[in-house]
Amino acid sequence: MSNPKTITIATNSKSPLTVNRLGYGTMRLTGPEIYGEPQNRPEALQILKKAIDSGVNFIDTADYYGEDVTNRLIAEALYPYPDDLVICTKVGGARKPDKSWIPFNKPENLRTSIENNLRTLKIDRVTLVHFRAIGGTMHFEQSMEAMFKMQQEGKILHVGVSNVTRENLVTAMKMGEIATVENMYGHAQRTTHKAGYMESNGGEEVLDICEKNGIPLVPYFSLVLSMPKKDVRIVEIAKKYGINEVQANIAWLLHKSPWILPIPGTSSLVHFQENMLSANIRLTKEDMQLLE
Repeated sequence: MSNPKTITIATNSKSPLTVNRLGYGTMRLTGPEIYGEPQNRPEALQILKKAIDSGVNFIDTADYYGEDVTNRLIAEALYPYPDDLVICTKVGGARKPDKSWIPFNKPENLRTSIENNLRTLKIDRVTLVHFRAIGGTMHFEQSMEAMFKMQQEGKILHVGVSNVTRENLVTAMKMGEIATVENMYGHAQRTTHKAGYMESNGGEEVLDICEKNGIPLVPYFSLVLSMPKKDVRIVEIAKKYGINEVQANIAWLLHKSPWILPIPGTSSLVHFQENMLSANIRLTKEDMQLLE
């Protein structure tokens, strides 16, 4: 089946970006509970450098990872950045000292976060920013207005959304161009998932809109929720091709739709290198039918 090597972001804009279709998510580079410094800082820096050497030119981060940990690691490892590197960050959330996640989505909050990302990443403009919906949609339209205003000011090149419902996405698209959507999506977890007070909106609910409008879907938690379920079909595909189950999950994402841009994350250099090999796996139509 078709498995394109690249994907284009902001296809209808004056500044489209084409990136290789296996990115890297940095969330796992932080300490326990996505907070604090990495347990192995040299390895974290090595992974980021290896990512660039391996052809990765889409890196996902957020200033509330750590806090600020992944941004500072990216700058330390990769600045000055390669010309084709797209650093995608997120705003809309923050962390409390007890490590809990809270909304930080009022217009003034978003401006603070953008300024913080610019400072910690050592850049003058953020290439791509996802507004992450946390804690409902109370401020969604006001938040999106603030995002598009900062885009007009030149602080943001492209605006995306994260953790959105179908209704959120339609609303955002009426307000301005949406370059990308980052929702939870994996083979075993495709729809909305609730864990305590946190709700993750699924990619399956918005994938058709993304495909129809040429908007890349960037899946988060693609492995975290899929791997523990030990789907026997994934095991069968892994055995068939002599790969591991993580690679089979990533391969499924790459074949599911040409508009999916996976960003599997890890804090292990060995696992990172294994994940990158997933781009070379070719699943058949029969494989995909089995996995559906």
